[in-house]
Amino acid sequence: TGNTLAGDREQAKRIHDRLAGVPPSAATLDTMEALIASYNASGQTNGDGEAAAAIAMNHPDFYRVTLKNMITPWTNEEQTVFAPLNDYTATVIGIVRDEYDFRRILTDDIIYTGNGISPAYAPNSNAHYETMTDQNTDLQAVLVEGNQTDAGTLNLPANAAAGIMSTRQGAKAFYVDGTNRAMFRFTVLNHLCTDLEQIKDTSRSPDRVRQDVSRSPGGDSRIYMNACVGCHAGMDPLAQAFAYYDYEYPLDGNNDPLYDQGQMVYNDVGDIDLDPTGTPTGTRVQYKYHINANNFEYGFRTPDDQWENYWRVGTNSNLGWGWAPGGSSTGSGTGAASLGQELADSYAFARCQVQKVFKTVCLRSPVDQNDRDQIDAMIASFRNTGGASGDTNFNLKQVFAESALYCMGD
Repeated sequence: TGNTLAGDREQAKRIHDRLAGVPPSAATLDTMEALIASYNASGQTNGDGEAAAAIAMNHPDFYRVTLKNMITPWTNEEQTVFAPLNDYTATVIGIVRDEYDFRRILTDDIIYTGNGISPAYAPNSNAHYETMTDQNTDLQAVLVEGNQTDAGTLNLPANAAAGIMSTRQGAKAFYVDGTNRAMFRFTVLNHLCTDLEQIKDTSRSPDRVRQDVSRSPGGDSRIYMNACVGCHAGMDPLAQAFAYYDYEYPLDGNNDPLYDQGQMVYNDVGDIDLDPTGTPTGTRVQYKYHINANNFEYGFRTPDDQWENYWRVGTNSNLGWGWAPGGSSTGSGTGAASLGQELADSYAFARCQVQKVFKTVCLRSPVDQNDRDQIDAMIASFRNTGGASGDTNFNLKQVFAESALYCMGD
């Protein structure tokens, strides 16, 4: 732990302040102080410290403020915390509250809405969640679990649901316009803490780089061979998982986009996509995957949503693919949910979550060997391989508790 000169009461208060963001009541502080005193007297080996942290995490502001502020930047390209509550944020908050396997945020047919909140959830509006913000709703109390395949939510086909990657807000931020590569880039950035520049590998086969990528940008093929291909050779066969998704929106009288009124669309089995003129393309794949085909007509033309992870070998094998115990990822698959499993089973995913929680709670990044050792210990605990906290099964609340106890003397 950090500085342990702080007394039991100061440490208890710091835990509450860091987790809930507000001071505890006198009665709550008394209870937490007694637990921290017992925890310290035991040599920090009994479960009373985590019991004290659990009291702090039972405060509504742990969900309404601490979690919301940590998660919100993941939901938009600007990565700003000053964005409204939405189905992406609420779903991650709900998964943390219910202590589910956190990997489910990238894989499951799951969504959290507000019980009794009017207006109800709508696939073409965020008003349901904005109402919760306006009313300062206790998210811990009102969020209820549902399915994205429900008629009352997104009404998706079963094979389209993929955690936050198939929420309305995920689509609004990362499927809108473009080529759907943004969904891959920001998912890896937010959930593996890795941006594309960090994982460029020009040694991978470019056989699935799409037609829209020029092989001679500016007339110089060396730029493609030494730069562009480093990202596209790995990214394009992975982003193929999103081939059937789009975010469509109406236009106003001036033909300006009304993004806030749009909704995600998914081409199901038997659907044929249309080009911008309304002409059938003859394929289920979204038209955006075939734009600018003349840039390099001999490039890869996406036929379906089968993806493959070329980065399982080479330098990017150090992301730890297939690291999670009992993981089902194999390096290839069909659709977004199986790609989510590939990402979530990686060592990079676990380390990313632990590092983000540590920074949220300790208000700093790791700075010395003690901090780095603590990060490693929490990753092991998060993974469900023992550690000081025993069997946690990718429970993110456990990481919050362990971070708060570690930093209670800072």
